[in-house]
Amino acid sequence: MPEPPRSKEVPVSLLTDPAMIEACQARDFGLIFQLVKARAGIYPSMIARRCDLTPSRVGEVIAGRRQLLHMDVIERISDGLRIPGHMLGLARRSWETPRNPTVTLREPPEESPPVEAKLAAALPGADVDSILALAAERDLSPSTLDALHSSIADYWRRDDEHGGETLRPAVVGQLRYVVDLLKEQRPAPMRDGLHSIAAELARLTGWTYFDARQYNQARAYFSESLGLAKAIDDRQFMANVLACMSLQATYQEKPGDALALVTAAQDQARAATGTTSRVLAMLAMREAFAHATLGNHSATHTAISEAHAHYGRINPSDPDPAWVAYFDEPKLIVDTGIAHGRLGEAALAEPLIADALRREHASNHRGRAFHALWLARTQLQRGKLDEACHTAMDALAPAVAVSSQRVAGHLQEFYEQLEPFRREPAAVAFEVRLREVLPRQVSGSFRP
Repeated sequence: MPEPPRSKEVPVSLLTDPAMIEACQARDFGLIFQLVKARAGIYPSMIARRCDLTPSRVGEVIAGRRQLLHMDVIERISDGLRIPGHMLGLARRSWETPRNPTVTLREPPEESPPVEAKLAAALPGADVDSILALAAERDLSPSTLDALHSSIADYWRRDDEHGGETLRPAVVGQLRYVVDLLKEQRPAPMRDGLHSIAAELARLTGWTYFDARQYNQARAYFSESLGLAKAIDDRQFMANVLACMSLQATYQEKPGDALALVTAAQDQARAATGTTSRVLAMLAMREAFAHATLGNHSATHTAISEAHAHYGRINPSDPDPAWVAYFDEPKLIVDTGIAHGRLGEAALAEPLIADALRREHASNHRGRAFHALWLARTQLQRGKLDEACHTAMDALAPAVAVSSQRVAGHLQEFYEQLEPFRREPAAVAFEVRLREVLPRQVSGSFRP
């Protein structure tokens, strides 16, 4: 977009203010606009002009009557107000210098800036970006799409092993690159392929925010992914995104939303041509999670039975989408156990989760941490304190290896469930070990 006239700039003191940082992380544009007005003297009419918005729309955002979720609008706000891209979960903007303002949230000043800020600062400068763009080959080939799909598969593998926090800048950058390619006229097969890749990258970005428990950002990217898939009528992938949003709703303790979203996902899957049994099994299990969160025993058991029935109909020659390959037999078993665990049916849950955990791939650190903590929770519910604490200690190594706020949340819940047994030797031993491997989390997030 053309650069708007600049009579006033957003001061660095505002960009480094914790209130502004939190508002940007939450994409709370009503608060952002208020802070920009109060601290930089940039009034709503000026915000509208700089960001290519109508004054009435800006007023509705400030009044809390409208949200801004579309990525092109968020990019215009970043460019119009000169808010560095990483503050809003975007790739570094073309106008940014190689070094962004150092921004930290609730950290001592002597500590290093966040990893994401370091990565953004290490990217090439805008002039180098322009030179590389001129030299780049814009005539895409099928091999280019294959390479992009391969990079997505690698991102997912690394997300399982290490978490998505450090991957996010690269994923968002690649997403913006692909979306930019879509602005050019292309043959239908190439255009559809790019839409599919962009939808996958947007879903992966949403997933990394969901795993970090930054739910507003996650929902924005999931919504973008949904729109990209809808543009090519990829109903199976739309079902996949809606299932992700349903899972997030269970974490936000919104079981009604979770059930509505997974029901919509199943509707999309049934309307699609060639939806595979593996996809239907995954969706039925997500439905079981929603019912279990609602405490509906009968509906949960019915959905579990449907998931197993669909899985039993899987044919090895079925053309499964790559994004559902993770839903294998151990995943079916562990999710069945977790659904029973959510209902409080620990006797049913424990052997299932234990069996799946034995078959879990060693490199999937987040999965091993999750499932070990679920197993510890069911063992504790069954009065097996020693076993529960031992299992939870086994979860600490993969929990340390992966950056995941969801894992930290499960660890927090188990620690709190130990409160009645705090003086028991097994609980004491677990707390000692927890303090050894996660001292900052115990002193900060955890409440001994």
